[in-house]
Amino acid sequence: MGICNQLNDSASYMHNSLMYRPLMHSPELLKGTLQTILLKVLQDNGKMYGYEITQKVKELSVGRILLTEGALYPALHKLEAEGLLQTETVLIGKRVRKYYTITVTGKSLVKERVIEFREFIKTMSAVLQVQIA
Repeated sequence: MGICNQLNDSASYMHNSLMYRPLMHSPELLKGTLQTILLKVLQDNGKMYGYEITQKVKELSVGRILLTEGALYPALHKLEAEGLLQTETVLIGKRVRKYYTITVTGKSLVKERVIEFREFIKTMSAVLQVQIA
């Protein structure tokens, strides 16, 4: 195999692997939206446990948002302390699983936050001069 073929194969591999690798969103972009994401996911899916939430967010974002335990659980605990979530502990075999459910207060807040976020996207789109499909 000649050097040109090797370079073409390498370029093709790089192109294909980059094309199918999801681009991750930076933690700085996600920081201000994490609570809204969690509230909306719980509103749409009902009672869920932590790992289940991370997998749902990963699925909805096509792998672009990967929530770590270090980000997820402090946010869930804060939302619970604010009365926006309630928890239920269930014993499954020898394991304890904590389920989270959005409260009535949380449902009204998530509605406001989604509207606010929609307006923020419009504003950022205008400021950055980008079209959103």
